[in-house]
Amino acid sequence: MTKRPRTVRRSRGAAEVDELIHIASSLSLSCTLAEDRFWQDKLVDLLEEIIADEDEDTLNSALDTLSKTDPQAWNELADLVEACTETQSVIINKQECQTVLFAVPLLAWSRFNIPSGPLGDERAQHLRQHLSEQVFAKGVHLSLADFLFSPDQLPQGYCNTAKLSKMLAKLTAENGTLACEQASSAEPAAFLTDTRYLLGAIAAPKGQALFRWQEDEGSTRKEVLAQWQKQGLSSLQSLFAGCAMESLLPVSYFAAWRESDRASRGYSLRATVSFLQLLLNIEARQLTCIIAACHGKRLEEYRVGFIRRNEEPMLHGVVWPLLDGEDEHTECIAEIETILRESGITDIVIHEHTFPMDQCDDCGNPLFPNLDGDLLHIETPENNDTPSPHLH
Repeated sequence: MTKRPRTVRRSRGAAEVDELIHIASSLSLSCTLAEDRFWQDKLVDLLEEIIADEDEDTLNSALDTLSKTDPQAWNELADLVEACTETQSVIINKQECQTVLFAVPLLAWSRFNIPSGPLGDERAQHLRQHLSEQVFAKGVHLSLADFLFSPDQLPQGYCNTAKLSKMLAKLTAENGTLACEQASSAEPAAFLTDTRYLLGAIAAPKGQALFRWQEDEGSTRKEVLAQWQKQGLSSLQSLFAGCAMESLLPVSYFAAWRESDRASRGYSLRATVSFLQLLLNIEARQLTCIIAACHGKRLEEYRVGFIRRNEEPMLHGVVWPLLDGEDEHTECIAEIETILRESGITDIVIHEHTFPMDQCDDCGNPLFPNLDGDLLHIETPENNDTPSPHLH
């Protein structure tokens, strides 16, 4: 009796995986807008059913298969999985509206703990006001999660993200606030630099603008970001006391997540230079940076070690992971070098040979290259006012 349902579920999942792959592949081969829409509608219908059933395994199986066999079809499927996860439909004032889950990534660094947790009613209200006035289109309905999320506190997987998206979507009609006490159970890890996220949902009638830059004669994305950084972040200053913090552009959830991954790499380099200058009371030009390419089965990341000139101890290190679409031909080293020089570093050493992705056997932290080509553990100098943070 217990085996038959499991067999049925497994074969049903396999059939849905095959169907997802077939439709996504067909969409990738389409050559007309009309055919695009035909396959997109079929794919959306199936994805909405799978997400409603909370069948994360089917989504991941189809994506994993296509990532190895058909990258173009993988892109089509991934785009629509994300769209179905972060986009909902609601009725507001007897009118059908489309909602989008959005995120505001906040990059921060501190010698102390970077905050996370509940925002509080007053702060949430101020943030909602600034977002409405500076980021989103006029007349857009807005709900906000009353929580500052660390990466570990974000919903895991597409189905859990869709649940949060639906909860926030329901609150857009009343411009409500979602209490998220359950997120506080995951204690964020301590890093020198990390990202925090504000989450919410926006709603507007289908076909109408959601963001300020979509409006006729509206501001550009760059102008919107500048205005948000100038005025909107004032509500967070007290929460981020003792931290340096900057915001990225508020956009849809998955786009914000990807952009924060990209932006946090350079931010971590700049933060490390500032941290070591403050900790050691030195100028940036007194530091040496060593860059090494680290391989698993392929190039996975670059590691940047920081030492004082003519001294041995590894003071700190930054991991620069490769993102989707990047490989050994991407000019990551040039980008790393540019950021370091802009931060005041003049002595930069780039190892020509590759390194393994070695970690400390005791603590699991990555090891970083020195001048001789050895991978070493970080030995951050002791400071009574400074914890020993690890770089994200």
